[in-house]
Amino acid sequence: MSNLKVGIGLTLDGATGNICGGVGIVTATGVSISQINDGQIGGNRNLIINGAMQVAQRATSSTGATAYETVDRFACTFTNVDETPTQAQHALTSSDTGPWAKGFRSSLHLTNGNQTGGAGTSDRILVAQYVESQNIANSGWDYNNTSSYITLSFWVKSSIAQNFYGYLMSDDATQQTYPYETGSLSANTWTKITKTIPGNSNLTFNNDTGAGLRIYLAPFMGTDYTASVTLNAWAAYASGTRMPDNTSTWYTTNDSTFEITGVQLEVGSVATPFEHRSYGDELSRCQRYLATWGYNALYAVGRANGTADFVFTPSLNVPLRVSPSITQSIDSGLWKVFRHNGASTGTNTPTVRRWVKDAPCITLTLDGFSSLVDDHVGTIQANFGSNGYFWLSAEL
Repeated sequence: MSNLKVGIGLTLDGATGNICGGVGIVTATGVSISQINDGQIGGNRNLIINGAMQVAQRATSSTGATAYETVDRFACTFTNVDETPTQAQHALTSSDTGPWAKGFRSSLHLTNGNQTGGAGTSDRILVAQYVESQNIANSGWDYNNTSSYITLSFWVKSSIAQNFYGYLMSDDATQQTYPYETGSLSANTWTKITKTIPGNSNLTFNNDTGAGLRIYLAPFMGTDYTASVTLNAWAAYASGTRMPDNTSTWYTTNDSTFEITGVQLEVGSVATPFEHRSYGDELSRCQRYLATWGYNALYAVGRANGTADFVFTPSLNVPLRVSPSITQSIDSGLWKVFRHNGASTGTNTPTVRRWVKDAPCITLTLDGFSSLVDDHVGTIQANFGSNGYFWLSAEL
């Protein structure tokens, strides 16, 4: 056992690894810094963004859609289901024994649809977060060394008592997968899961903005994706050998539920306490992947490019990861350009004119107006109605 001593004017005993000397010493027994986060005990330990499920820029509930729909940075993928599950940002209460006491107030909550056709071979429901490759490459994990580790931890609850599987997948060079299991969960009971994952000589993570490590947890995967595979070991990726065959009870139970929170991925062989970040901090991290504007929230200065096109630059809080895709819902509203002698309106979707890497700005072009005067300055408003929205998505 080693002692951690905290005070003023401290020195480190090179023989024992103990901190000693100084004023106002406090001793903690049984702490080894080398075991905590691979020796890193500062902030920014968690490589997962929005692991406490605080931020949901798009919506707090969604039915009938797949991928990114509610909780930011967590994609929910549904394939060949008879009825699409509902995904939601769920508010926890003091009855959520386990995560509530650890400071968690939200979860990602899935409610299963009625899968009347049974567990089809190509059916699947997945929850995933994709971590940028550069974030893994620069994390401090010696990922080609089998004696160097990352640790994945999370809280999970299912309305059905059974075992569930998940897997990690490296995305660069030759893809590799690492399947794992939750172990048998008790129904309607929160369980803390911890998985310590070694490096492997076949792993590659580029120092770029692409997807580097994909982290999956599966309420259900059909046999097109599963086989007899070795758990807790890296292997070359193949579509049909992602994880062992799944128990289908959860999937074939109408309105069964599945939820997770407190997702943390950190360098080292020990799961440290969850790194709680403020809502503002998590929102800023999420906005690298999604910038949103709602009801009458977008105003920008621009200029006419001819008589029908208007070029404008909306403000971004943080730089976008890549040049984004654009989604809008006008909700009986319109775009309105205010010019020197009146206003012009349109309902088309803008396109990206210029995206600037590592700068919080983007230039868009919107066509379909009338009566603009070339090179005249004006302002544009997204007058979309109470349920309208405008999204710039740079998701992985």
